Amino acid sequence: MKRVRLLIIGLIFTYSVKSQDLVIDVKYANTPEDNEIAKQEQVLENNSVVNVSKAQLYVWLPKQDYTNAPAMIICPGGGYSSESMKSEGHDFAQWLNERGIVGIVLKYRLPNQHPMVPLEDIKNAMRQVRETAKEWKVNPNKIGVAGFSAGGHLASSLATHFDFGKRNSTNDFEKISCRPDFALLVYPVISMKVGITHQGSRNQLIGESGEASMINYFSNELHVKRRTPPTFLVHADNDRSVTPENSILFYQQLKRRMIPAELHIFRSGGHGFGMKKLNKPIDKWPDLFMDWLKAINIVRE
Repeated sequence: MKRVRLLIIGLIFTYSVKSQDLVIDVKYANTPEDNEIAKQEQVLENNSVVNVSKAQLYVWLPKQDYTNAPAMIICPGGGYSSESMKSEGHDFAQWLNERGIVGIVLKYRLPNQHPMVPLEDIKNAMRQVRETAKEWKVNPNKIGVAGFSAGGHLASSLATHFDFGKRNSTNDFEKISCRPDFALLVYPVISMKVGITHQGSRNQLIGESGEASMINYFSNELHVKRRTPPTFLVHADNDRSVTPENSILFYQQLKRRMIPAELHIFRSGGHGFGMKKLNKPIDKWPDLFMDWLKAINIVRE
């Protein structure tokens, strides 16, 4: 009997460590735009999710005692047609937890050629985390955004198209700033321009041809401004899905405005390495990112 009891306790403990603490719906001040996806949401064998029409936050809280912690909202990639929730979401959130940072994975609604839908989700997610900061023991001035691949495009969209709160709104929630305090972009799609963009992501976001206004609006290298947050970028030189030029263009615009930034382009790693261990120098990127967070005073030495 004793051995069985210990086994049960062990199973419960394992589950508690490997599952998020909270799953909550993204909050909106008004009825969100419909992305017109009628199919039922589905989780694929590789843990990617498709047909997302409901945005949710998966909140991972550090297991150790903490207070006034930094937090990151994480946007998984998947070409805006799916979301790689594990390798580009939950795995990174758990890594952050081990270092005293609250990790929040955003399952955003897929655009289905409704380009403002994912941006609406990430803006409201940022407002929501700030609104809930005290409850989650989060420092409201140290909330960052992270994104991988197409999720990197969404994260860079927030970093360039944020607002400081809609001051004239009659809704208190809309008055909360959605500006991220720092950003992490890992093999990000940045531009919608032909020859630079990832065509599959562009097709899903704005359509294969794309209106000129939408191409311009979502070519985020064109919209870096003085208050775009400090940014850490990672890419592989041999990425054949999303050219490193995306990260380079964004970095150049950051430096023209003297915004703190760091760019690492590794010789090899391809695309989609996320938190995988490839036994290559690119495996060091999370530790380099943590060093950078210390350097810009987001986390303590």
